[in-house]
Amino acid sequence: MAHQITTVDVPLRERAYGIEIGSGCLDQVAEYIRRLTKLTHAVVISDSNVSDLYATKVVEQLQAAGARVDLAVVAAGEPSKSIEQAHALWQQMLDFRADRKSVVVPVGGGVIGDLGGFIAATFARGLSMIQIPTTLLAQVDSSVGGKVGVNLPAAKNMVGAFWQPRGVLIDIDVLQSLPEREYRAGLAEVVKYGVILDADFFAFLEANLAGLNGRDGQVLTEVVATCCRLKAIVVANDEREETGLRAVLNYGHTFCHAIESLSGYGEFLHGEAVAIGMLCASRLAAKMGRIDPALTRRQHDLLTALALPVAVPDLNHDELISCMRRDKKVEHGELRFVLPSRLGHVELVGQVDEADVRWALADQA
Repeated sequence: MAHQITTVDVPLRERAYGIEIGSGCLDQVAEYIRRLTKLTHAVVISDSNVSDLYATKVVEQLQAAGARVDLAVVAAGEPSKSIEQAHALWQQMLDFRADRKSVVVPVGGGVIGDLGGFIAATFARGLSMIQIPTTLLAQVDSSVGGKVGVNLPAAKNMVGAFWQPRGVLIDIDVLQSLPEREYRAGLAEVVKYGVILDADFFAFLEANLAGLNGRDGQVLTEVVATCCRLKAIVVANDEREETGLRAVLNYGHTFCHAIESLSGYGEFLHGEAVAIGMLCASRLAAKMGRIDPALTRRQHDLLTALALPVAVPDLNHDELISCMRRDKKVEHGELRFVLPSRLGHVELVGQVDEADVRWALADQA
């Protein structure tokens, strides 16, 4: 039986939905989906790591509730977030006889949420979707807000859509089965929320290192709920990244995506590259006189205490900057970065001197 459920609302008028967070709530998945939509046919999309752990359980529960259910399993890892894999899934949707009343249920981490969400957004011009994120990174970030898509070989997340789920079901218990590296990668996005939106939350993380490193359920419930609330506020005010507000969620990501792209998706987990990228962005802000270098040190110390990588890998800086020029925040050919002005507040900054970017890439930590 599920314990107490924490609900976070994402207020998007007719696209509004709730995020339900709790311990053991995956046991009520069929009941949850039936509350949100008429359930006759579901397509559960998962990967080779998660399918036996959780996706088959979801399939069995939906079948027991009387639904026709199909399961599509892709290879685990970032390379599956591709047009080729999307094409294969579209073909499977035809084989499954999916129609406009079918519900897509991605069960997995950020790759599955983005890929499965892209299938939901595009097949038959849009199907209902329920997100069931099973990694910390997906629970605190990628499952919330409706960004779905795939990568191009030279640019991450460049093809996609804004497609909001009907709901997000987050079971904290599934985090206990996460490999250590995946778990820690998710903690980088958690730290990001403290830097960009909530200085008190950053201090909470510093004060709860033992609980974070030990995967304490109570601490994790508080962490996931806080991150979802913070993201929900941003998404509600800038759903489609039109005002620049939602860009704050990309703190560290201009550096991060360039590192991921140049090193070949897979050498670094996304959260690991985010940790490195945040410190690069913070060093850049300090070089430009926007913040005191002590703020960079504080981030460095927290990320290090959470066993995240902080050193810039040995990659060609010209090529990294070339990758950054393909970033979605580029406007009129000008690089723009999300940079802190104080703990808990960041801004989108243009007219950045390339020499300062190179300085930030030189490992100062």
